[in-house]
Amino acid sequence: MGGISIWQLLIIALIIVLLFGTKKLRGIGGDLGSAVKGFKKAVTDDNTAAKKSDAKDADFEPKNLEQQKGENVQESQKNKEQV
Repeated sequence: MGGISIWQLLIIALIIVLLFGTKKLRGIGGDLGSAVKGFKKAVTDDNTAAKKSDAKDADFEPKNLEQQKGENVQESQKNKEQV
């Protein structure tokens, strides 16, 4: 009762074709398709870049906290000796 039937959709489509013409509608469809393709490519490029950056953050191995403290003490002693 309140829905749109197939005949009403066909009449609307016919009016749109008559107003804009087939060439213009074909151009709009092509532009819309290329925009969707570009969007999909950008999304997949972002996902692959994120996966690569998550894989390895830097080229060095993390040190534990006690190794770092020992190195800081050694560096401060070297600095004192140089002064």
